[in-house]
Amino acid sequence: MVKKSLNNPIYCKEIIKRISKLSENSPGKWGQMNVSQMFKHCDLVLQVALGKIELPRINPLFEAIGIMTKMEMYVFNNGIPRNMPTFQKLIVNFECDFDESKTNLLKTLEEFRTACKNNILPDHHRLFGNMTEKDWQFLEYKHLDHHLKQFNV
Repeated sequence: MVKKSLNNPIYCKEIIKRISKLSENSPGKWGQMNVSQMFKHCDLVLQVALGKIELPRINPLFEAIGIMTKMEMYVFNNGIPRNMPTFQKLIVNFECDFDESKTNLLKTLEEFRTACKNNILPDHHRLFGNMTEKDWQFLEYKHLDHHLKQFNV
């Protein structure tokens, strides 16, 4: 079973190609975000990996659940569940410009890839616990894939 990850240029290009297929009016299959908001949300999540956004501390029980979820995703190579709760800082419930959000996401994705190559990603995530470069690359791919599936691409 192939575990796709952003460290593989083929899968990174696949993500970029899927992003390019979306238009401002692409319908979502679930959730409340439109495409522009989803782009912004994914940009913010990548910024966490880049250390540009710091998430608040959480209850140790929730972190334990997050660590177990990360392990389950590795073992079963499954995706992120629909409508999973997220950190307040990462919720996008305001209007966003489509072109700006898309451009910023692609720029941040490239920054993320550069950070991966330079091995400068954080070694901890508030929800998923200790993180390696491999963890970040795998989980960020899963997150982007989840939201692109949300919009049928």
